[in-house]
This record gives sequence, C-alpha cells and structure tokens, in this order.
Amino acid sequence: MQTNTIDAALCARMFLAGAKRLESKKDWINELNVFPVPDGDTGTNMTMTVMSAAKEVAGITEMTMAKVSKAMSSGSLRGARGNSGVILSQLLRGFSKVIKDCDEIDPMIACSAFQKAVETAYKAVMKPKEGTILTVARGFCDEALRLYEEDPEIGMDAFLQGAIAKAVSELERTPELLPVLKEAGVVDSGGQGLVEILQGAYDLFAGKVDDSIFEEEEAEENAAARIRESGYCVELVITPFEPFREEDEIALEQAMSGMGEDVCVLGEDQSVKVHVHAKRPGDVINHVMEIGRLGSVKVDSLLDPHREKVVKEADRMKAREKKKAREQLLSERKETGFISVSCGEGLSSIFADLGTDQIIEGGQTMNPSTEDMLNAIEAVNADNVFILPNNKNIILAASQAQRLVKDKKVYVIPTRNIPQGISALISYNPEKTCIQNESEMCEAIRHVETCQMTYAVRDTHIDDKEIHEGDIMGVGDKGILAVGRDLKETTLEAVGNMVRDDSELISVYYGCDVTEEDAGELADQLSEAYPGCEVELNRGDQPIYYYIVSVE
Repeated sequence: MQTNTIDAALCARMFLAGAKRLESKKDWINELNVFPVPDGDTGTNMTMTVMSAAKEVAGITEMTMAKVSKAMSSGSLRGARGNSGVILSQLLRGFSKVIKDCDEIDPMIACSAFQKAVETAYKAVMKPKEGTILTVARGFCDEALRLYEEDPEIGMDAFLQGAIAKAVSELERTPELLPVLKEAGVVDSGGQGLVEILQGAYDLFAGKVDDSIFEEEEAEENAAARIRESGYCVELVITPFEPFREEDEIALEQAMSGMGEDVCVLGEDQSVKVHVHAKRPGDVINHVMEIGRLGSVKVDSLLDPHREKVVKEADRMKAREKKKAREQLLSERKETGFISVSCGEGLSSIFADLGTDQIIEGGQTMNPSTEDMLNAIEAVNADNVFILPNNKNIILAASQAQRLVKDKKVYVIPTRNIPQGISALISYNPEKTCIQNESEMCEAIRHVETCQMTYAVRDTHIDDKEIHEGDIMGVGDKGILAVGRDLKETTLEAVGNMVRDDSELISVYYGCDVTEEDAGELADQLSEAYPGCEVELNRGDQPIYYYIVSVE
C-alpha cells in the first residue's frame, strides 16, 4: 500500500533500490561516452559513489532520518569518484541537509530538499555546464516545485512521477545543449545515471520492485567474489589408467570441489573431461595426472587480459604505497609533500624519481575516490601537500578532499593528464613559497599539449571525423587529432597536428601493449621529422593508451 509520506525506513529502501538500479545499468551508461574510447567510466564512478553510501545505509540498525541522511551524505562524499560521482555526492549532501531533522518527507519537504541538492551541486563545480547531470537535476527539482505550487495537496506518487518525467525530458534535451553530445549521438551519461537512481527509488515506492532485489545483489556480489577467488578456468581431458567407474567420478568431483567452483566431470573408460574454476590450476593438473594420462589442457584467466594486467599492476602499486606510507609516517615531518595519480609502473617510477611522496593508483577507468585522496594526504608527513590529479575526471575528487582536510594545507594543481603532472613537478622550486609554486606550476601546465593514442570501441562521427570500431585515434586536449588504421602512422599524424614553430620538446610514453623496439622506431621517426625538437622516450606501462605524447 502506497503512502503519501516517506519515513526513514522507506527512504533508506528507496535509496538502496535506486543504487541497485544504477548498478545494473552501469555498463550501458559507461558506453554513453562522447569519445568512443575504451575508458568510459561514468557508470562505474557513479555506481561506486552511490554504493559507498549504500553500504552505510544498509548497515543502519536503528532507522532514523538523521542516521539515513548522514549515511547517504558521508558515504557518498568519501566514496565519490570522477566528476559525475562528486556531483552526485553533492546532490545527496544537499538533500540530506534538509531531511535530517524531519521524521517524514512530504512533497513540501521534498521540494526544499531537492532545491538544496541542486544548489549544493552547482556550487561544487567551478564552471557549471548545461547539458549535464546538473541540468537533469535542476529540471527534476523545478518540476517538483511547480507541481507542488500548482497543487499543495498533490499525492507523493503523482509528485514523484511528474518530476521524474521532467528529468527524462531534460536528459533527452542534453544533446541540444551540448553539441558534442549531439554529434556523437548520445545523451549525457551522468544525467542518465541520475535518472536511473530516481527511477529505481520510485519503483520501490510504487511497489514495482521489492526488497528481494537486495538479496539478488548480495548473491551477485558473492558470485563476483568467487570469481575473484577462483582465478582460472581449467578444462582438460585425461585417459584414465584404470576403468573409470561412477564412484571414481563422484570422488573426482569432490576433489575438484575442494579446489574451486563450477565443477563438471564427465567420465568414461577412455576419456574423462574436467572443468573447474580454480585459484591454483597447477593443483588441478597434478591431481588428475594421478588418475590418468594427460591429454588436452586449456587454462584461461577468468579476468580478461587487459583487466588482469591492470589488477596485477594495482596490486603491485598498493604494496609499494603501503610500504612508502609506513616510511613516510616514521620519517621526520617536512614542509612540503607531493601526491600524484598514476597508472603504469613506468609512469609511477617517473613520478617517484621526481619527488612524489604518495602515488595513487588510478587514471582512466580507475578514478580514485575522495577517500583515496584523504588517505594519501594523511600518509604524507608534511605541512603542505600538493596533489596532481593528472586526469580531468579526478580534479573534483581531489578538490573535495582538499576541503575536508583541516590539519594540512592542500594545493590541487589541475593537471588533466600525465605529461602536465610531470611538467608541474619539474617546475616546482623549493626556494619559493607554496603560493608562488602553485601559481608557477599552474602556469607550466598551460604550455603542455598532449595526445593519447588508443582505439575506437564503436562507430561514431565526431570532430568532423568518421570513426569506425577498431580505428586508431589520437585524442588531444580538445578533440580528435587523427584517425587511422595504422598505429605508427596515426601517431605521427597526431603529433604533427600539435608541433608548432616554437615547439622544443616531444615526450613519448609508451604503454604496456607497445614493445620497446616499436616505441624506439617511432621516436626515431619523430626526431627525423622534427629536427628542431628534442625527443624523449619513456617507458610508461600505462593500459588502454598505446602512447601518451606531449609537445612543449
């Protein structure tokens, strides 16, 4: 039975339902990327942000509006990732400020909460842009207020339905407000994520979904955990030494179940087939070799190759970060420290050599959260801390962490890519004050032009260029610089579109999917093509981008 007010328990359930719906749509939202590159992360960022809050909400034992609002606000604030995640956290923060002192939410209180949410989110962005999640949020809020003023006795169901319908229409209008969306044929991904949260919350209110969705979520999380634990898919065939009986099949199944998940054994006298997801494939192979002669063997990672590489690199980085954090805390406190966001062992080594105290693993597809920033700031034993986000989608999270720190002075240098971060560090002068360095580091990054070489994941038309799935693209600071089928040729074209008469330095950072030999050949061709420029070649090991090239 529906109600015309929302109490704390219902508010919590609606929030969890909205989070669940967003989580189910995250991959699709990731694909709503203007540039067709394999790094769409809006859905992931918003999901991780809202799930950080959802965990706190789900853990409340005594439901009060004050506790629900605090869980939504603090959980999303610390878990915020990427620009969309930070804006979402600010929407929740503003909304929570109004409802925290209420026992129930009615349309009038909801209007005030929605207004505060939009006001808080707009203030968090230095240059608010229409055609984004902000536009969708404001449309939802304005329509809610209009509906209430038109009919103060309006029912909650009609009130929510009408406001969500407006949010959807504002989402559909985003391509008209941002030409780049229209050219790419997509709506704003952050706005889409917000609509999914609102729709999920309403569906629970209206009885269209029930609490079993949370049980399903837990089952999915457990399944994902099993996959992470059982790291390999092992398929093999053996010829048994002895006649293979039914009891032998049962015994082998039991043995395999002790080694992994998703066990399947199909046996007969001449051939026994085994399938298992196991953490240690060698144990599986050794065991079956005691039963029969090994025939075909197939071992595949349950993680896709790219993701596995990223995960392994992340594990190595975390180990180094923990070691360095311990060393920092034991060292004498110094005046100034540095934090850099980096992805790739080579790039991280460069930042470490330039004096970075804490390196946060992240970048495209892996935007670190506000809490990651706070932990790194705490680990740097210094009075002043400079943060280099090195990605335009991480700057807001860094700025949010900056506002939360009280015992240190934090400076966020708005570096939008790796080369800018390196340039900022090189320009730091220990003889000058932090304020002077902040100004000069910001000035230094203005003179760095960058392109990143990757591949297209879908067909599209953007920047007056026809792009097809699988094409190589050079993505510059303001658009697509070059498109082609050959990596080296397309890279040379992209760099050619950046080099100017006064250019002096070309820096090339080659990724984990490029050999040192191929990178050296590219550097030689650049040196030949631009004799007036010094060409530096560096091992980056970054995923996704074959090359990151900067021109200064």
